[in-house]
Amino acid sequence: MTPDAFIAAISPPAQALVPTTNIPASFTVAQAALESGWAKSQLAVQYFNLFGVKASAGWTGKTAVLPTTEYVDGKPITVNATWRVYPSWQASLLDHAQFLLTNPRYQPAFAYTTGALFAQAVAAAGYATDVNYAAKIIAIIKQHNLSALDVS
Repeated sequence: MTPDAFIAAISPPAQALVPTTNIPASFTVAQAALESGWAKSQLAVQYFNLFGVKASAGWTGKTAVLPTTEYVDGKPITVNATWRVYPSWQASLLDHAQFLLTNPRYQPAFAYTTGALFAQAVAAAGYATDVNYAAKIIAIIKQHNLSALDVS
């Protein structure tokens, strides 16, 4: 899927979630693009997991075990991880929103209405082990003018 096709597919549902979640649509689209490789990753194609959300002990849905790159002391290593499996991209979007909303460590992010600041706050709260995580999301927001999605 091309970036433009991905943005066209994901933007409307991401924007529809804003009134009930206060998660900037630009952040949702950019994070999904980064995590799914513009919907080309196995997680996105086969398991509809757009955000790389792992299955914690409390997850009762379907799961898949796949290798991933984690960063330990700034160095990449490959490990197997258990991931959440969804029936659709819409289900992934909804669960991602609930994941952020219900985890207290991400609450500081909700003080921000722009995707860039939201990304920095989520990254600072430990969403990913990649120290450049927020910068990567912000670069996607800027490159594809996704901030325009946050204007109501």
